[in-house]
Amino acid sequence: MDQVQVQAQMQQLAAALHAHNRAYYVLNDPQISDYEFDTLLKSLEALEKQYPNLIDPNSPTQRVGGDLTKKFETKKHRFPMLSLSNSYSQEEIIEWAERCQKTLQEASEFVCELKYDGVAIGMHYQNGSLQQALTRGDGEQGEDVTTNVRTIRTVPLVLQQDYPSDFEIRGEIFMSQQNFEALNLQRQAQGEPLFANPRNTASGTLKLLDSKEVAKRGLDCFLYGVHGLKSAANGHYESVLMAQKWGFKVPDPALRMIEKTNSIDGIMDFIHYWDTHRANLPFDIDGVVIKVNSFAQQAALGLTAKSPRWAIAYKFKTQQVETLLQSVTFQVGRTGAITPVANLKPVQLGGTTVKRASLHNADQIQKLDLCQHDTVQVEKGGEIIPKIVGVNLSQRKSSNRISFIDCCPECHTPLVRQDGEAQHYCPNELGCRPQVTGKLLHFISRKALNIDGLGEETVELMYAKRLIKNPLDLYFLTFDQLLSLDRMAEKSANNLLQSIAASKEVPFERVLFGLGIRFVGETVAKKLAQAFEHIAALEAAHFDDLLAVDEIGEKIAQSIVSYFSDPTNRAFIAGLKAVGLQFEAIQKTLNSNVLDGKICVISGTFDTFSRDELKELIELNGGKLASSVSAKTHYLIAGANMGPAKLQKATDLGVTLLSENDFVKMISQ
Repeated sequence: MDQVQVQAQMQQLAAALHAHNRAYYVLNDPQISDYEFDTLLKSLEALEKQYPNLIDPNSPTQRVGGDLTKKFETKKHRFPMLSLSNSYSQEEIIEWAERCQKTLQEASEFVCELKYDGVAIGMHYQNGSLQQALTRGDGEQGEDVTTNVRTIRTVPLVLQQDYPSDFEIRGEIFMSQQNFEALNLQRQAQGEPLFANPRNTASGTLKLLDSKEVAKRGLDCFLYGVHGLKSAANGHYESVLMAQKWGFKVPDPALRMIEKTNSIDGIMDFIHYWDTHRANLPFDIDGVVIKVNSFAQQAALGLTAKSPRWAIAYKFKTQQVETLLQSVTFQVGRTGAITPVANLKPVQLGGTTVKRASLHNADQIQKLDLCQHDTVQVEKGGEIIPKIVGVNLSQRKSSNRISFIDCCPECHTPLVRQDGEAQHYCPNELGCRPQVTGKLLHFISRKALNIDGLGEETVELMYAKRLIKNPLDLYFLTFDQLLSLDRMAEKSANNLLQSIAASKEVPFERVLFGLGIRFVGETVAKKLAQAFEHIAALEAAHFDDLLAVDEIGEKIAQSIVSYFSDPTNRAFIAGLKAVGLQFEAIQKTLNSNVLDGKICVISGTFDTFSRDELKELIELNGGKLASSVSAKTHYLIAGANMGPAKLQKATDLGVTLLSENDFVKMISQ
């Protein structure tokens, strides 16, 4: 076959795969089996491998991801992505609708939609193919996340039927509750921290630099706002139905996800319906959006500086339920912090069954004045984390107040509480099981030593079998010891040993973070590694030496001094050094010393560099970074949309402002 014939065959395969993909993911009506779909996909992959010059960027094979993105380029929106004004008051929604009709001086139709709790996205299509996908950003410009959006199965890469030649469509990228829970179960098994909620997870996923990882997480998308139609449709509702024909996943009118009404009563009915039924949805919503339907009337109503006058969002109030407090138990964290947990009679709240809620600390228990078997009021903080917000005193049946414990529930060591701190702590960090296993899990986590193949269950089992009692023991594990563990096969054992060996190349700041010193997070660990360069210098540092480091306060300094004054900790670090871990910062060769001794603060967004690249350039030219403007600041590097408070403070203190171009000129000297 010549290349023309090959290209035609590739186009036929791609068209068939796009159609089957839409039938499966958008219409929920698969036409062929998974095996048949995979066979077609493999045929296309084989041709693309043989003829790489003929690969279409929107080929179905590109959905699996694989590109590594250095940074997300900032680009200008063709049409501004304005945010909506919000209201929690139904009276305000009625006033808004009446105001629209009074301004228009004619009857108007309204469109009611769900307000998806996700990430706004704008996608540009030209000649039926996806060209670009931008996040909202500041409304004027957003980040180009096209590579990651291509991995979302419900986003069509090529369109069908009679679509416009050039237009933009907007919507919301989100993560279903099912995919969110599955992802957290996977992270839990790997000993990684759990994600807080689907919305933040969707946002973070969309910004991952590895599109292959994005493809694994199963993001979804509803599209609902078409721009640039040039009178192809007279109204918003009609444009959404047209977009469905072109291949987009849009809100389903049959499920009342979008509805047109000519009355305020119709708007209220839609709000009341979804306030009751939102718990039945497989994804999160936080309200309802109401828009004037007619494009001509939208133009007549116009815009404010921040939002359109023809649309408004009604936000649902946080749901609250009452249930019975069955007991209070106490958990021990890796730092020894004791957290009281309320065990509740199971109750439905926000689409999930709530059985437990954090009580935070002894002060919170005292503030709530909790008694045994109280009827408590529970709501979800930020619509996600259950918390007890009150007690129904009329239902109180017992005067036995809940008391905070005096001894650790695991090892029975008397608890301590330092002045000025809210938490009680168990001081037995070397003999208290949850602290030991928690420190091990922290040490092997991705942002620390990144040791794959060890989940929470395996760590607990190793500790129970006395194979490991601290992270140093990992480096003396043998192949035979690993094989003795349940469900540990030869391949898994070899992979784990290789991952442990590879951790010896992890840089100093991540090793320092992995030690689990109280209050020393990722950022602080990096600051310490840069300031002291070697573990010996950090071990010998005095309290005042630590305070001299940017962003190190008294609490952190005292924690570090206390950690290194313990002979057990010093011996532990000596052991890690002996097995080959990195305890010395890699020296970077300076490009120049033009910023030597100068403290710089970054604020805003930039065209040429990402913020991380700017930070690295400051350090490579001898400068130091600070997060906030102070009298010690020499330069404020000011990008677009910088914080007004930082600008005002810099002006008041006489700090020199540098634009992105000014900064480039300075370091180019």
